[in-house]
Amino acid sequence: RLMTDFGMTDPSAYDSYRSGLALLDSGDSHAAVIALMRAREVEPEAASVREALGRALFGAHRYREAAVEFQAVVDGAPTNDYSLFCLGRCLQLLGAHDDARRPLALAACLRPERSDYRAYRDAARRLAS
Repeated sequence: RLMTDFGMTDPSAYDSYRSGLALLDSGDSHAAVIALMRAREVEPEAASVREALGRALFGAHRYREAAVEFQAVVDGAPTNDYSLFCLGRCLQLLGAHDDARRPLALAACLRPERSDYRAYRDAARRLAS
């Protein structure tokens, strides 16, 4: 696919993005964060970069920072079920179960066939104050 398919116009951002994805695929979340942060510096509006960076931060257990990235994606694409789900998971892992309820409920509504979305939504409901 073309760089523009990923919301990027700068070749260096695309190279950093591809490198970050390869590192994510190999299980190296910490190194992926570095590459993907470089891509975000150049292309801060690229949802694909923000989502991948969120995944890397999540894998590195940096949930607060990951939530910021997933929220940025959701702000631009409110029906992105995956980013809604990941935002909700970050909030759950930060202990904010009440705040996690909405994004998890939306993700489960958008993709009712996903039993994992429903399970985490239900857990957030149970654990919310």
